[in-house]
Amino acid sequence: MKPVARTTRNKKAFTIVELLTVMSIIVILIGLLVPALNKARKYAMTVQQKAQFHSMEAAIELFNSEMQEYPPSGAVDETGAPYCGAMKLCEAMMGRDLLGFHPSTVYRQDGMDRAGRPVYQPNPDNLKARMGPYLPLESANAIMLKDIYGSGNTGQFPEDLYVLCDVFEKRRDTGIKCGMPILFYKADATGTFHDPNSGATPTPVDNMGFIYNYWDNQMLLGLGKPGVQSNTPDAKHKLADMNWFYECTKSDKIKVPPRPYKASSYILISAGYDGEYGTADDVYNFNWKAPSQ
Repeated sequence: MKPVARTTRNKKAFTIVELLTVMSIIVILIGLLVPALNKARKYAMTVQQKAQFHSMEAAIELFNSEMQEYPPSGAVDETGAPYCGAMKLCEAMMGRDLLGFHPSTVYRQDGMDRAGRPVYQPNPDNLKARMGPYLPLESANAIMLKDIYGSGNTGQFPEDLYVLCDVFEKRRDTGIKCGMPILFYKADATGTFHDPNSGATPTPVDNMGFIYNYWDNQMLLGLGKPGVQSNTPDAKHKLADMNWFYECTKSDKIKVPPRPYKASSYILISAGYDGEYGTADDVYNFNWKAPSQ
């Protein structure tokens, strides 16, 4: 009887060196891939933001066609109360209660007319007089200030005022996921200046000959970045600086005298992916490139 030869199978396993090598390669690949994915995500959101601006521009032009004027953007209302460009734009596009714009408004912070009567009321006659909303409610990104900055952190503005926010959404300390307010500046067709060193300085109530007035959203910028201590340098938006605002909005086509982009209409500004106004990732409603520091 022939003996049966036993065949043994050696079970091979990865050595520690091989495992560490594979893990190192995976870590390197992830390190290369994550920045590329983040860059692609930022680019996609920038494209989405430009699309939002196109929709808003169409809505603003429709408003202009019906009202024969663009929405105002002054820093204060006729009583002197703070009511900035971003808030006036939201009222024009959506109405203060998001049920439509009332043509008898005088854009007051308290929502009253000159006789002290509330402009926006939910009764049938009032609603019948409304126009718009010019943007679909589902995509308007209309958010209350208190949901962005937190209750008690809205400065001189009533915390239940609405603004239109950009598409760069982040989870806020309030628990709400939203973007930053879209800044709106209306051009003054009678203005000629766009140089803060021209000898004149605009005020919250007077453009002083400037085509654009940086004060139009200055008090909103003064609220700082949501969730960041207001008394720290990190809370300040770069665009809050007067010289930087005029530098960012200056046309690179006309050098002397300085002229802004959109000199006959309006400017829209998104804070971009980083949530800070005045940095390189901001999005404007024109082909904008951050000026050199």
